[in-house]
Amino acid sequence: GGRQRGRERPPVGCSWRLLGPVGGRRASLLLTMILFFTYFFFCCCCCCLPGPCEPLPPTLLLPPPTLLLPPPAAFPDGAESGPAPGHRRFPQAIIVGVKKGGTRALLEFLRVHPGVRAVGAEPHFFDRCYEKGLRWYRSLMPRTLEGQITMEKTPSYFVTKEAPRRIYNMSRDTKLIVVVRNPVTRAISDYTQTLSKNPTIPSFQALAFKNISTGLIDTSWSAVRIGIYAKHLDNWLQYFPLSKFLFVSGERLVSDPAGEMGRVQDFLGLKRVVTDKHFYFNETKGFPCLKKPEGSSKPRCLGKSKGRPHPKIDGQVVQRLREFYRPFNMKFYQMTGQDFGWD
Repeated sequence: GGRQRGRERPPVGCSWRLLGPVGGRRASLLLTMILFFTYFFFCCCCCCLPGPCEPLPPTLLLPPPTLLLPPPAAFPDGAESGPAPGHRRFPQAIIVGVKKGGTRALLEFLRVHPGVRAVGAEPHFFDRCYEKGLRWYRSLMPRTLEGQITMEKTPSYFVTKEAPRRIYNMSRDTKLIVVVRNPVTRAISDYTQTLSKNPTIPSFQALAFKNISTGLIDTSWSAVRIGIYAKHLDNWLQYFPLSKFLFVSGERLVSDPAGEMGRVQDFLGLKRVVTDKHFYFNETKGFPCLKKPEGSSKPRCLGKSKGRPHPKIDGQVVQRLREFYRPFNMKFYQMTGQDFGWD
């Protein structure tokens, strides 16, 4: 009895002997497994995933899809991709003049034709930007497909002395379109545009005359000088034959746009696509507009600057200008073989 009292029972839960040899091994194995899975879970969550700037391991990347691309030869200009087909070419036809003659209207009418691609803005290459080189000039051109014509318009070319030679050096086959208008109304329109930008300029009469009392015209004023068409054409004919020119009447472009556009399309070797059905006369603006194209809610008219009212010019000033221009007009009629009816 004394031996039994001398034995003390171990605290419950603190002795592995209570589990026996087999139970101890099982507990040890269970603890090891818990530690292993905890370590594995930590590694997968914190160490195995790439950070925001790390590339995915190759084994986690899907193979790229197979793209069926056409051979490089199918892309023009050496490009291997891109949505725009065709080539950038030097213009085969240029609207070279004249300012305030109707060049913008002509270009907009021509752009309706599917066979014409034109630069929207005036490049001014042959008068202001020639030093940039022909490669730069060609880069401005829109892409064209086979059978389409590339065009641009810069009205100041017609009065630029160097322009004919420079265009000839680019291509002697260039077709040249000149939109002309009664030089008196053209000068007034030119002045009206300048006046809208600078209301403080002198009167039309003060600018047009060197001496008002004698009626001597100031030909150094650009608004007057541009209208001496015969003088400017003479410079162009030193490089291009008359057959390379088409002279479009600015007045007929307003009164009969389809008829004048027929002549233009014939000159360019295009099918007559732009016809009467494309135009309607805008009574408010006083000139023709293009009817709304399919899919558009509005017709296409030129901007607000077109058709602005002219200031009232003294009748004697207008008459003196008519007298001044008459001999130049007659010479121009003879040179072109066309009577524009300005006199």
